[in-house]
Amino acid sequence: QVQPVESGGGLVQAGGSLRLSCVASGGIFSTYAVGWFRQAPGKEREFLAAITTSGGITSYADSVKGRFTISRDNAKNTVYLQMDSLNSEDTAVYFCASTMGGYGLRSRNGYAYWGQGTQVTVSS
Repeated sequence: QVQPVESGGGLVQAGGSLRLSCVASGGIFSTYAVGWFRQAPGKEREFLAAITTSGGITSYADSVKGRFTISRDNAKNTVYLQMDSLNSEDTAVYFCASTMGGYGLRSRNGYAYWGQGTQVTVSS
């Protein structure tokens, strides 16, 4: 099985960009679908984006459509989340998750393996 590890979070001004990375450890990441979620203080963990094993199909939450882009480079065992036009509502802990399944990718219950999270803070 794989252990996802997130990186790339930090402080950014409103209107700026960040690229998060999710790297697999202990397995072949190309055999797993991957999703990104976030959790703000006092709120439930929220689905953001998902990508299939080949990268041929992607899915996005309405809140980030047109601003966030999920992609993968299986040769590097890495999945990315490019975040543009960030605003204060994007401040949260961001999590990467993976599954060998291909269904329920917009739900937390669709994933078996989770990273530790990386903090993203957007200042005005």
